[in-house]
Amino acid sequence: MPRGKTASKTPGKPARQLLFSEALHQQKHPPAEDLPPSPRTSMAHDTQGVTVDRILQEISAVSRKLEGMDSAMVALTTETRSMRLDIACFQSQMSGPDQRVATVETQVASWTDRDQELLHLCSKLIDLEDRSRRNNVRLFGFTEGIEGADIFSYLRETLPKLTDITFDPPLEFQRAHRLGPKRQDRNGRPHTITVCMLSHMQTRQLLQAARMQGPFGSGTMQI
Repeated sequence: MPRGKTASKTPGKPARQLLFSEALHQQKHPPAEDLPPSPRTSMAHDTQGVTVDRILQEISAVSRKLEGMDSAMVALTTETRSMRLDIACFQSQMSGPDQRVATVETQVASWTDRDQELLHLCSKLIDLEDRSRRNNVRLFGFTEGIEGADIFSYLRETLPKLTDITFDPPLEFQRAHRLGPKRQDRNGRPHTITVCMLSHMQTRQLLQAARMQGPFGSGTMQI
């Protein structure tokens, strides 16, 4: 029996110890209870919600701005295309005047060459006129109508006698005439006779004789 008692007492101690340890453990670690959230936690949740709403609002505002920019870009693209069309039309319209200007420039260049030619011809003409005038001789004091019908023969015979010069070859004239209409009254002042000599040497001889001798004949005929 003493063994049986010891057998019954021996397994009872661990059971009590186990219960004691469990009770102690429950006291140290009581079961979790549903506690109300602290004020800080609720404020954090509220702040986070407000921040998300603000971000969403900003994103929506940015999206609206982007939509406006897209519409503006579409309008700008359309306007740019219309401007390109206008520029192409303007260039096609300007091609005609450009060709006309090129034609006018070509004509002006040709006119410049013609102007140079005209200036050269004018200088030649002036020189020829000067040369032709050098052979002009004016005869003063010859009685009106004394030359008769053939003024060339009269001058060819009279001028060598008046100047005492033997011309070899004989005097040759390109033209000879009186200035002004023919006078019917021979007692008046006679018109001047203008003579164009063919030989410049004969012209110089006549003028030199006129300078040296002065008036010829009766003193009224001069060269």
